[in-house]
Amino acid sequence: MNNKEITEKIIQKKEFSKLPKKDVEKAFGHFEKRQVSDEEKIRLTRELLHKVFGAFTSKKILSPKNKDAGWVLRKHLSTRERLPFYDELYKKLLKNFNGVVFDLGAGINGFSYNSFPIKFRYIGVEAVGQLVDLMNSYFEKEKINASAIHLSLFETEKLKEVIQREKGKKIVFLFKTLDSLEMLERDYSKCLLKEIVPLVEEVVISFATKSMISRKKFKVKRNWIVDFIKENFTVLDNFELGGERYLVFRKI
Repeated sequence: MNNKEITEKIIQKKEFSKLPKKDVEKAFGHFEKRQVSDEEKIRLTRELLHKVFGAFTSKKILSPKNKDAGWVLRKHLSTRERLPFYDELYKKLLKNFNGVVFDLGAGINGFSYNSFPIKFRYIGVEAVGQLVDLMNSYFEKEKINASAIHLSLFETEKLKEVIQREKGKKIVFLFKTLDSLEMLERDYSKCLLKEIVPLVEEVVISFATKSMISRKKFKVKRNWIVDFIKENFTVLDNFELGGERYLVFRKI
């Protein structure tokens, strides 16, 4: 099989059927030159894509059958551990903000919209098409001033267009997203931040400080990204809440 046929084979599995081509190609690139069979390359690529996009998602999310937002958030491992802290988190991040929230690598975070202290315009950017459809269905049903966009975070120019076409003040969330990006391309997080930070008032990143299952503290400090942010931007806040560390920063 040629590379195009292999990538088409990869997305035949339903879990990966609505991923952007860019992300699938990034994952396949890790194994493209490996001296193994095409079938093994497909298996390895799917395994990596699952770690990046599917490891925290329950199949029950995709057919919520009129369940409320809290139910949906509890079925996603990453948002489930954040659920008790949403109100406190958003009050801390958004208390003096009035503009547009861009949630990059949103997952199903759009279902937390009602925890916002003020009803902002919300735009979720997500690579998993099924989750985009799910959030947009929720926004439409609840008549929420929000939308979800199906886009790879590796499509930098398109992402910048999404941000630039909105008017007013802007804040970007990258909750537990940078680690996933790094799994597909090392140091891409730094490139992404350099591109988007100048376009907005503030950026907020987070990463887990405890494992989701055992709740044990991680020894990894992620100094590689923390030091980069401190060297290149102005840090406004740095705090831990509910098993996540948050850094709030803006351009110098």
